[in-house]
Amino acid sequence: MHHHQDVHTGLDVDLAQPGPIPLEARFACRPGELLALVGPSGSGKSTLLRAIAGLYAPASGTVRCGGERWFDAEQGVVWSPQRRRVGLVFQDYALFPHLDAADNIATALGHLPRRERRLRAAHWLERVNLEGLERRLPRELSGGQRQRVALARALAREPQVLLLDEPFSAVDQVTRRRLQRELVQLRERLNIPIVLVTHDLNEASALADRLCVLHGGRTLQQGTPSELFRRPDSPEVARLLDRPNIFSGRVVDTAQGLRLGWGEWCLEVAAGLEGLGEGARVTWYLPESDIVLQRRDRPSRGVRENLVTARVDELLVLGGQSSVTLRVPHESQPLRFDISTHAARRNGLAQGAWVNVSLLAAGIHLMQADKLPALPADDHPD
Repeated sequence: MHHHQDVHTGLDVDLAQPGPIPLEARFACRPGELLALVGPSGSGKSTLLRAIAGLYAPASGTVRCGGERWFDAEQGVVWSPQRRRVGLVFQDYALFPHLDAADNIATALGHLPRRERRLRAAHWLERVNLEGLERRLPRELSGGQRQRVALARALAREPQVLLLDEPFSAVDQVTRRRLQRELVQLRERLNIPIVLVTHDLNEASALADRLCVLHGGRTLQQGTPSELFRRPDSPEVARLLDRPNIFSGRVVDTAQGLRLGWGEWCLEVAAGLEGLGEGARVTWYLPESDIVLQRRDRPSRGVRENLVTARVDELLVLGGQSSVTLRVPHESQPLRFDISTHAARRNGLAQGAWVNVSLLAAGIHLMQADKLPALPADDHPD
């Protein structure tokens, strides 16, 4: 992966570790940017945060931040966690139960004279909307308030990087949304790299400028949420991002040019078929937003490309949104997309109904292709 930035201005991580818990991760995060590490449990997200913070030293690689070399396995450079000036927030708050809110924050202010610590702590409590609660013990605070104290303590170190390890997973939905909003507001005043570990893809795409997808300790892909959701590098990335609509097809040469053969359909593709031989097998993906349902009452209006007829296999009404599963004849994988419940009703969507949908050529994303033509269809069981 190329580094498209000056590494001296942000956080730059390049770590590897062989063995039972392998690591092979590279990513960078600029000042003021929020990078979310996503992937299944055990994919190495928390291990990477601990390596940045200095709580874990992998076998090889480097961690650089703000022009300083915090870790360099080859050179034997390993800065202590204290020296690294990292703000770390865990999901379980990790507060001292016997200290009040202000004293919990004061533990990060050891560099100040004792008198000043409580004053500064009160200032930080104000910044996270907890003014007046200095004397409360953790057990007298709600989960959301405890997480704000933990965040204030992390920020009180005036860190060069802020690391958030599933910070909102222990609180209820309402509190979670409020804390997310507060993080967005706070970010505008923090010009440091922020790395968020979360298993919640909605949270990651709502809060992060860029996502880094990890699996088994390996970095698979990084980019903006929209880049990853529209153009995943591989079926593995698409599945880790919980994306439906991954299919296999083959390249067909028609009178109109190269097309993507899928079941009995020949689909137009905006880009990517050039350079593939006829018969080459491809794995392709379509974002839900590029499946357009043709309206019953005026089918000729709107987009007409790649028109496919399919049967409604399942319609799940989830409040204002409905989840639609369509079966295309002679194709094992279903098409899935969400639609407003109102539009589903208006179009008479019901189990067993036949509908027409357009699969937009610009949205079809070819992920993997065999350059060589495949065997004839009957020799090639799917």
